[in-house]
Amino acid sequence: MHIPPFKDPNLLRHAFIHRSFLNEHRSEKQSNERLEFLGDSILSFVVSRYLFELFPDHPEGILTNLRSNIVNTRSLATVANDLKLGEKLLLSKGEEEGGGRTNTSLLADTYEALIGALFMDQGLAATDDFIHRSLLSQIQILTENLKDPKSLLQEIIQAQGLASPVYKVVSEVGPDHAKLFTVEVEVSNKPTASGTGKSKRLAETAAAQAALAKVGEK
Repeated sequence: MHIPPFKDPNLLRHAFIHRSFLNEHRSEKQSNERLEFLGDSILSFVVSRYLFELFPDHPEGILTNLRSNIVNTRSLATVANDLKLGEKLLLSKGEEEGGGRTNTSLLADTYEALIGALFMDQGLAATDDFIHRSLLSQIQILTENLKDPKSLLQEIIQAQGLASPVYKVVSEVGPDHAKLFTVEVEVSNKPTASGTGKSKRLAETAAAQAALAKVGEK
């Protein structure tokens, strides 16, 4: 994996200017932070659209969790290392001596700045392609630890100091060989969401997904 050729080499260089570099080089007027701001938004958009199309049945809560797993600092820093972005950073002597070239947060920020610069240089299509090749190609690895909806809901609820969600079957319809279950999930003894499935387990999962969507709205 490599950085695509830029039409404007100065724009590419700008993506690697850390703010500490400005203190020792007065001729430089701007760090890469504005490009990082732009790249962060573009990255979020591209990943969100990718997940939206890849998982048409997932509610907002699950999609948000998936996106968080993909664009977290550690994941972006891993990609930045693969691209050897740390070697290209323009840092102050102090920042370099402090390990700036291998700093996880700084590397993740640089990857976002590179995305911003690529967008300005070549537009959305080329940037989308780069994000897919450099980051989204690893989606299976990045999301392998994603929790199932029931576990995720329980984690979120318990983090708020509340008791674990309770699942109750509220209806069973149809013949034994084609029964349809509806399950309601309660949080703090209050009905929160419901889901339907061909088994109790599937209905509970659907209910948890619906509850996560409500949690995401809040």
